Amino acid sequence: MAEAGGGEEYLFKIVVIGDSAVGKSNLLSRFARDEFDHNSKATIGVEFQTQVVDLDAHCDTTVARMLVGNKCDLENIREVSVDEGKGLAEEEGLFFIETSALDSTNVNKAFEIVIREIYDKVSRKILNSDSYKAELSVNRVSLANGVDLSKEKNGTLSCCSR
Repeated sequence: MAEAGGGEEYLFKIVVIGDSAVGKSNLLSRFARDEFDHNSKATIGVEFQTQVVDLDAHCDTTVARMLVGNKCDLENIREVSVDEGKGLAEEEGLFFIETSALDSTNVNKAFEIVIREIYDKVSRKILNSDSYKAELSVNRVSLANGVDLSKEKNGTLSCCSR
């Protein structure tokens, strides 16, 4: 994942877990390749998908968790209401979204929310790190040559000399 202008690249790993036959593989396929397999078989073991995502963005943990209610297109056989899903997500401190891998409803949005949350946490961690703060103090720019900006002038800080 590269920031516009040749910035930092990050590799985020997203683990999708859930009961059998809930659509995890098709959810990943829809996100990574914009594909849906109507004849998909149960996946045994682990499946890997990759997708490059560009972010336009400048807790100490970098984990983001989301409860995804997949197959929202099958309203007639729904087993969990939206309110139940939201309630559980709220109790557990999770993001919540309903998706449909079949018709692409909210698939990209779900992954983007998780990726953005991870990226924001990584960015905050970097901004709060001692090495970043040390780099800022070494590379500080002085806007007013020879003027001590820490001295007050008439009760206010001034950046300009007369």
